[in-house]
Amino acid sequence: MRQVNFSIIFVICLALVLFGIENTQLVGIKIIEGIEFKAPLSIELILAMGIGAVLAWVFSVWTRLQSVLGTKQDLEERDQQIEVLEADIERYKAEIEEQQRLLPSAKMIIDA
Repeated sequence: MRQVNFSIIFVICLALVLFGIENTQLVGIKIIEGIEFKAPLSIELILAMGIGAVLAWVFSVWTRLQSVLGTKQDLEERDQQIEVLEADIERYKAEIEEQQRLLPSAKMIIDA
């Protein structure tokens, strides 16, 4: 798998280098009114791709964080349900023992 990842990264970097060699014309970027600068087209596009990659990474981290927090809440709810069910089991056991004490024993029925 490492070789595949290396190959993909190598091909992308090679493509970016070839793209940069072919697109050296200066173009202007207007950020806001009154602020404008000129840079080679390849640098601007590579910068835009980098910003897009960073934003995609931030979104990925955010969604992973949300899923971890959601899982933690689910586990807490399940733990509470388990505690309630365990308390019910103990209560039912006590009720069954009480009912068994109140029942006449089989020995008394046979003797009668």
